[in-house]
Amino acid sequence: MPGTSKRPRTAEVIAWTALSALLPGSAHLRAGRHRTGLILLGSYLLVVVALGVTMLTAGAGLATLLVDPAWLRGVIVGAALAALGWFAMLVRSYVVLRPSLLSQTGQVVSGVLAGTLAVAVSLPFVVVAQYALVSEDTLNTVFDAPMPVAAAPSGSASPAPAEVDPWEGRTRANVLLIGGDWQPDRVGIRTDSINVASVDVRTGATVLLSLPRNLENVRFRPGGPMHRRFPDGFRLPANPDGSREDLLFSVWEYAETHPELFGGRTGMGPETLKDTIGYTLGLKIDWYAMVNMWGLARIIDALGGLKLTVPTDVVFGKYNEGLIKAGTRRLRGADAMWFARSRTYSDDYTRMGRQRCVLDALLHQADPATVLLRFNQLARATKGMFRTDIPRQMLSHLVPLALKVRDARVAGVQFVPPLIHTGNPDWMLIRKLTTKAVRDSVRRATPSGSPSPEAAATPGVTGTSSPSPSPGVTGTLSPTPRATGSEPDASASPERGTPRPSATPERDEGICAA
Repeated sequence: MPGTSKRPRTAEVIAWTALSALLPGSAHLRAGRHRTGLILLGSYLLVVVALGVTMLTAGAGLATLLVDPAWLRGVIVGAALAALGWFAMLVRSYVVLRPSLLSQTGQVVSGVLAGTLAVAVSLPFVVVAQYALVSEDTLNTVFDAPMPVAAAPSGSASPAPAEVDPWEGRTRANVLLIGGDWQPDRVGIRTDSINVASVDVRTGATVLLSLPRNLENVRFRPGGPMHRRFPDGFRLPANPDGSREDLLFSVWEYAETHPELFGGRTGMGPETLKDTIGYTLGLKIDWYAMVNMWGLARIIDALGGLKLTVPTDVVFGKYNEGLIKAGTRRLRGADAMWFARSRTYSDDYTRMGRQRCVLDALLHQADPATVLLRFNQLARATKGMFRTDIPRQMLSHLVPLALKVRDARVAGVQFVPPLIHTGNPDWMLIRKLTTKAVRDSVRRATPSGSPSPEAAATPGVTGTSSPSPSPGVTGTLSPTPRATGSEPDASASPERGTPRPSATPERDEGICAA
């Protein structure tokens, strides 16, 4: 070392090199290069403090950066440069300790250990860069829809930059969540699981509205292509075996295979289903997100399985050869999907409940630590299994909203018998109960004593509603007659003297919650 004739010891060189991996500049200070050592150490401490303050103050804003393409590209470049810089700094730290004065054995041992350490401290930066690269690729694959931008009037001066409200004045975001079953060996898509998540953008309070796949005589918005084709409801000739394909799950596929209804435009399945569901519920559906139900098994496996409580034995398979026994256990992806989708000794409504339980378990068990630990497996599992029209630019607003949803109340209404007769649905009742569920969610999320801006009307809910049914009222439904050809009308009054079932939403704990 400078200023001393004492030969360095092998253990000393290794120790100070290792300390430099934690506190850059330590080896330089030990070697008497105080200026360089203080610069390295001071710069390092400033970066650590800055990162710490950012982590503590950014909150949900930090999560939005994970979906920002420019930020992700910056992370890739920054992490790659940091890996090279850290490697070079460790090598230089080793060199300034004058390992050439060591014995030949000491030089070999210390050199190997220093090189290994230099590579090891660079690996975390390489992993960060790789994660960012995979994230960018995955997001580009799933989210490719542009976000519409309002154009300025022709000839007018450019307005001063102003903060843009991504929700355009709305207080709710309504997303159609679909479970599809497309496969390479299957023609078309059936939308087997149909839910709408109506989310308060301020609080995250959510209402999950579930429609059965076998809803018959589906009505379409007046004036639209599907309404002109089916003015009295969605009815097709029965199959030779008596089965029917004119159910809600077929609306997407019918629109896809009949472009002539839309002036020759193709790919109209998503927009048609969004409009149909929105008209049925009396909501404006903003976007849809569809997941391949069988592809979901790959995500569950990538997470290490799902812990579920199976209330009763579930039989599955073409010949009833499969069995998922009752009890609480961690299910692998295939078993979780059979649990969610099996029809054996069951009905569609029980299936809907099981599907929602699996999705709810995914929401709560996919914690950040697990996601980071299994990031690459999850990224590979998502390839080709998502479809959505959510614009990429909206992700920076939806990510913090999703974080609110995780901690907020989630209520639900399932429009299944005996509440709704799927063969002859009461469209007015569906709309009424949707409006009531949303308003109840707003009231529950509003602090006591604070006026609710949605007490009189709920943005995102179209139409008006008659007084809501009171909790505890029981009785039979009075379905809308199929032959009349009438459309859902939220302003119509219910049939006098006919009590309606209540649908006060409670938190959906789920029949399979662990």
